[in-house]
Amino acid sequence: MKDAFGSPQSLLILGGTSEIALATARRLVARRTRTVWLAGRPSPALEAAAGRLRSLGADVRTVAFDALDTDGHEEALGKVFAEGDIDVVLLAFGVLGDQKRAEAEPATAVQVAQTNYTGAVSAALVCARSLRVQGHGSLVVLSSVAGERARRSNFVYGSSKAGLDAFAQGLGDALYGTGVHVMVVRPGFVRTRMTAGLDPAPLATTPAAVAVAIEAGLRRRSEAVWVPGALRPMMTVLRHMPRALFRRLPV
Repeated sequence: MKDAFGSPQSLLILGGTSEIALATARRLVARRTRTVWLAGRPSPALEAAAGRLRSLGADVRTVAFDALDTDGHEEALGKVFAEGDIDVVLLAFGVLGDQKRAEAEPATAVQVAQTNYTGAVSAALVCARSLRVQGHGSLVVLSSVAGERARRSNFVYGSSKAGLDAFAQGLGDALYGTGVHVMVVRPGFVRTRMTAGLDPAPLATTPAAVAVAIEAGLRRRSEAVWVPGALRPMMTVLRHMPRALFRRLPV
């Protein structure tokens, strides 16, 4: 449960090595979050992330979790909820993929879709069920502005995020009135390991800035958060732009 100051006491990160998620965890731990679960594939990186959060004073635990192993989601995530209530679940896993390779090798496109959409749908529904039983909690879903309108340069990734975004909105509607809050986060280009080597898009941001927006959104119980906020009107224009004109843009 949240403490007397409204701060979440427990956090579950799906995608335990995500730079955005870990930046968010650091902010929440600094503001009284005491228990953090990092769910991800067992690796030195996962253990290192756990160690860094422990050094900040948090009780950090790890659980083996693979987005593609949907058959194992109930068991893996059930272990977490069996240990006690979770105030915030942050769904932060995903892959960018390689557009050219995806078009040449459809199997790689399928893996992007299965990770970003199918795996996320499975994990989100498992967590949503447990949050509903609790009667409280927030599910934060990292989407992307790429899902607002699929671009030629990354339509495989963009379409997977579009599906996830629509799913999360519907899930939020389904959980309305249950005490469970769903928040969709739509960052633009974020400077992370995943985007290393790519030319930054306009209004590029950082994991730390996204973490600030997530924390603020949780306090306000927002349903959607854009990072930076200026992307919202920009993407509204692009979403409604005639297709013939949109195709002429260098995107």
